[in-house]
Amino acid sequence: MGLRSFAASLPAALMPGLHKTAPEPTQAEAASFDALLHRLTYLPKGDIKRIREAYKFADEAHLGQFRASGEPYITHPIAVAGICADWRLDAQAIMAALMHDAMEDCGVTKTELIERFEAPTAELVDGLTKLDKLQFSTKEESQAESFRKMLLAMARDVRVILIKLADRLHNMRTMGHMAFEKRRRIARETLDIYAPIAHRLGLNEIYRELQELSFQYIHPWRHGALSKAIGKARGNRRDLVSRIERDVVKAFADAGLKVEIQGREKTLFSIYKKMREKHLSFAQVSDIFGFRVVVDELPQCYLALGVLHQLYKPQPGRFKDYIAIPKPNGYQSLHTTLVSPLGTPVEFQMRTETMHMVAEKGVAAHWLYKAKGNAQAVQQLGSRWLQSLIDIQDETRDASEFLEHVKIDLFPDAVYVFTPKSKIMALPRGATPVDYAYAIHSDVGDHCVAAKVNGEPVPLRAELRSGDVVEIITATGARPNPAWLSFVRTGRARSKIRHFLKNLEQEESQELGQKMLAQALRAEGLALPSLDAEDPEAHALWLDLARWAGNRNVHELLVEVGLGRKIATIVAKKMARMLAAQGQRPDAVTLTLGRFGTDDQTTQGQITLDGSEGATVRLASCCRPVPGDDIKGYLGRGEGLIVHTAECQVGRRLFQRDSEHWIAVAWADEMTRSFEAAIGVLMKNGKGVLAQIATAVSTAEADITHISMSDESQARETAEMQLLISVRDRLHVAEVLRMLKRSPAVLRVWRIKP
Repeated sequence: MGLRSFAASLPAALMPGLHKTAPEPTQAEAASFDALLHRLTYLPKGDIKRIREAYKFADEAHLGQFRASGEPYITHPIAVAGICADWRLDAQAIMAALMHDAMEDCGVTKTELIERFEAPTAELVDGLTKLDKLQFSTKEESQAESFRKMLLAMARDVRVILIKLADRLHNMRTMGHMAFEKRRRIARETLDIYAPIAHRLGLNEIYRELQELSFQYIHPWRHGALSKAIGKARGNRRDLVSRIERDVVKAFADAGLKVEIQGREKTLFSIYKKMREKHLSFAQVSDIFGFRVVVDELPQCYLALGVLHQLYKPQPGRFKDYIAIPKPNGYQSLHTTLVSPLGTPVEFQMRTETMHMVAEKGVAAHWLYKAKGNAQAVQQLGSRWLQSLIDIQDETRDASEFLEHVKIDLFPDAVYVFTPKSKIMALPRGATPVDYAYAIHSDVGDHCVAAKVNGEPVPLRAELRSGDVVEIITATGARPNPAWLSFVRTGRARSKIRHFLKNLEQEESQELGQKMLAQALRAEGLALPSLDAEDPEAHALWLDLARWAGNRNVHELLVEVGLGRKIATIVAKKMARMLAAQGQRPDAVTLTLGRFGTDDQTTQGQITLDGSEGATVRLASCCRPVPGDDIKGYLGRGEGLIVHTAECQVGRRLFQRDSEHWIAVAWADEMTRSFEAAIGVLMKNGKGVLAQIATAVSTAEADITHISMSDESQARETAEMQLLISVRDRLHVAEVLRMLKRSPAVLRVWRIKP
């Protein structure tokens, strides 16, 4: 039968007293190469010789250094290398594990490592080395940049993260001598970053231990209380567990199925998390214990499932087939929850030995399987996610933003959706059609306009569920909407949208800057020189102007003018002097065209607005100007052009404080879109009033885009309401106000001004 008892298969931490631990090695033993040697028997003698050289190098480098516990520092690299050896990593990785702190703590250079141990090993050590904190203004910035460096090194070579996880695991196991606050900070970082990375790469064994140790350091009291409660529950349920085990053993024996049964127990952290998320007491958490059934071949997983469903009744909706549809990290198993003889739910997992190895070791199983020829499938684990790191990096230059995208992508839960051609795609829980569109291709995401789920139209912010068939509708002229950032869940979608919007803003800013510079130069009686690189004289002039302004190129100069970081008038005057040096003189006709106003701002140049300006021109939310209003433009530093009405009090205060950043703006004769105006309405409180107001606005051929009303208005005879309405121009606003005044429920109506 090949059966193994439940008690024998539980981890030592779960069944104290059943396992005898080996005596702790002395400091001298832990610091010697012999502490590692017995774990390296899987490697050839030549590799072991090279690893011994790396040990000697690391031992000399760390000589005189001690850990907080008082142990020689070399005991830590040896322990990290030992964990890597348990995964059967190659000699280069073991050598890098021994020397992983040499560059950071001992002043060893990468060049020195290349000369002594060759480039591949040196690259691994370099990928594990934090960046110099002196380069950064804040600790958070330094940490984010170091994470980015490590994750990108990992994307090139997954051994980097395996060594880093082994390093973090040993640090977490030996943090007892550190200060309380430092322990908590490291534990929080581990829980937020390293444990999810371990899970994403299928390293479930490490994932569980990192979570457990982090929980112990962050919430020591809760950890202790839960540990005691588990001990009591274990004693109380021992008879039930033994009975289930006997029944299961007999059922498989009668079916003639050769299996290995392993007992498993939920970790303290997973119990704590379930209690927090579902607001349960410990007594209400019923599925603390479970069983794992390991079989020889894949079809036997389904046979074992049939045997168990005949033995106990399954709970409806609790069966999951992760064999047919594996998790994104490669995990495969059948999960079913059965009702025990006492009515408590018990989870069973069915898997083969190969699946079990992958489930526990994840990408590390690649090295364990190398000799057995099963490496190909395992090697692909996490490869899509690792590639996505490269994609996100290409579009995200800011380290903190990169880390934010990576954190988003570390969601452990997933939903499985289908393309119209029945291809399965895994997305994080809470993902939307926009996430799905970007997961297919960035072009599909960029041009997405609508979506259908199971043949029915749905909003783009709708949450996808497992089993949904998703279809994306695209349009050639469509582009990403900034509002999508409020609901997308994948780092890939978020980074692609931000990248597109940044590029778009740059293009629009450049166009606006060129327009402003042309108009400011016209006021000097000169025409803007050609931006065509084929005109060498004009090209040289533009380059000289960019260098004078402190910009790397002409594109950057025009963007800064468009964003208001440089004043168009000053840049135009400099260009006028440069053109004069070349012999150009002001032209009378151009000078006449440049004079188009009587106020003090005429020399800055007037901008004409038709509604198509994009993100670089914003209408101030304080006064909400519409065509027909007298307007002025404020070039906020780095914010582009902000348009206020001439009578806006906020704008007037800005003008008094910063007059040189104001320019003349005017409305075009034809508009390309509608605009929002704010309306205040004082009305009688009663039934159907809102419908009357909506009808009046609709009759005036306007749309209501937002309604707000104070809570206390509901208890009074009258109520005050604020409306945002979509209108064509100022005359259209007046028409809406007239229609509202005619409504019997309306007492007073006005346009809201600051």
